Amino acid sequence: MKMPFIRLKRCAAIMLFVSVLLLFFAGAVFCSSGGEGGPSGPKGWVATDTYRVMNFVVLAVGLFLLLRKPASGALNDRIKGIKEQLSELESKKAEAEKKLAQYNEKLALLNKDAEKIIAEQIKQGNEAKNRIVEAAGAAALKLEEQARRNIEHEFKQARLKLQEEVVEKALIKAEGIIKSKITGKDQEQLVSEYLGKVVA
Repeated sequence: MKMPFIRLKRCAAIMLFVSVLLLFFAGAVFCSSGGEGGPSGPKGWVATDTYRVMNFVVLAVGLFLLLRKPASGALNDRIKGIKEQLSELESKKAEAEKKLAQYNEKLALLNKDAEKIIAEQIKQGNEAKNRIVEAAGAAALKLEEQARRNIEHEFKQARLKLQEEVVEKALIKAEGIIKSKITGKDQEQLVSEYLGKVVA
């Protein structure tokens, strides 16, 4: 890639050098005069003019022949280098487009995978929620049953305690009534009945 550019620089330098030489020699040829004609200068075409034109044509043809191959070679090399650069850029562009298509495919697959993962996580979350709700419902039923049993037990205990208190108070009241209504004769009769039962 750098070689055609260097050759082009060399060719341009050679052409510049030859152009300067051509101008220098052409100027020298045109400025030189044979001395004829005096102060007013020559009038018309003279023999030296023919030599000057021939000298110029020979120099121009020589330069053309000398510089034709290097200039055309440098230009052809430059054209070839540009074509190579263009083909290389085209291949890089095609490769970049392939990579872009691959990345777009991968991105689409990643988006699909992400959607699947999100859907799976939502499904698992809903299943976990349902399990938790069921477990909480079962735990609530157990707690309710336990609370019912505790309440029934407390009612039984309270009923027994209340019965004991009622019986105790009834006994105290009955004892009081019996003490107030029983006489000495009744006491003797009760003692004798009791003894009779014990002896028998």
